[in-house]
Amino acid sequence: MRAYRRRSARVLLVDGAGRLLLFRFPGLNGGHIWLTPGGGVDEGEPLHAAAARELREETGLAVTPDQLGPRVAVTSGYADLGWARGVFRDDFFLHRTGAHEVDLGGLEAHERDMITAHRWWSLDELHSTGETVYPFGLAPLLARLLEGRVPASPVRLPWHH
Repeated sequence: MRAYRRRSARVLLVDGAGRLLLFRFPGLNGGHIWLTPGGGVDEGEPLHAAAARELREETGLAVTPDQLGPRVAVTSGYADLGWARGVFRDDFFLHRTGAHEVDLGGLEAHERDMITAHRWWSLDELHSTGETVYPFGLAPLLARLLEGRVPASPVRLPWHH
């Protein structure tokens, strides 16, 4: 029996201006939510490899798993997402890039149907937004990362469902 219903490898993609890329998805109870690039880890796939693959598919930015930055956060908990129910876990990697034009051409069909927008968010925008942004605790974590304070081991963030 697997410990998690789904493991996801996600990327905190930060551009040269210190902005974070987020994608907008429909929310479970109406409205919408903003999420970092990333997605499911395939059976037997290392986390770094999954994060690099998802980053390429969702943004067009190709990096090798070795070029990807460190794993900086994790969150897990129970969720009933309609299509799946159980304990989920998201692992977050930090990756910095210069200016990058997002290319959505590598999205899978269901992702094209779900992603309704993308944008680069400044730290001030993350701190002041009334929008729903996952994971919870992202703005304080990003503030520390932008100051160069990368944790020695991943920070545990609150679960979001």
